[in-house]
Amino acid sequence: MPAAKKKTTTANASPERRRELLHIAAEVFAAHGYNATTVRRIADEAGMLAGSLYYHFDSKESMLDEILSSFLTELWEGYDAVLAAGLGPRETIEALVTESFREIDRHRPAVAIYQKESKHLAGQPRFGYLADSQRKFEKAWLGTLERGVADGVFRADLDIRLTYRFVRDTVWVAASWYRPGGQHSPEEIARQYLSMVLDGVAVRA
Repeated sequence: MPAAKKKTTTANASPERRRELLHIAAEVFAAHGYNATTVRRIADEAGMLAGSLYYHFDSKESMLDEILSSFLTELWEGYDAVLAAGLGPRETIEALVTESFREIDRHRPAVAIYQKESKHLAGQPRFGYLADSQRKFEKAWLGTLERGVADGVFRADLDIRLTYRFVRDTVWVAASWYRPGGQHSPEEIARQYLSMVLDGVAVRA
């Protein structure tokens, strides 16, 4: 899990304004990439001077750090609750997928940033928690799939790692097209995905 972060706000900084600025920064990072985004660009999107942004954050790195660590903290609160619930393997997969879509709904820009940036960020000491989270994520999913095969819930001929990668990528790529408030709720999208992944799309004879 992400370690506690040193606060970079001033004593009088508004928490509401900070959240608004982080949301704006996340959208800009997701759309243009972290390296291509300047503090001035974020400030322009927020309708403020670039220097004023430093009243709330000491750098764009601090903004990115808070965006990603907040997303992962919430993600793992949901995942840990699922994993501690004592569900069967299929029910665990269903709950993890549903929780994933809920996180995409809540943190779509952060998910997009994580997908694009985490590989090179993970090598930096400040973002070491990204690699830790990835290892924990992989262990949770692979362990559940292995348990399902051992219990006879999932097919014995499954390539567990390939199945994990397929489910992972199928779910999280939705951040590239999903928009909150659309036609389908996160739970409905999860239900449809799970139907296709676990039951297939062909009509059974």
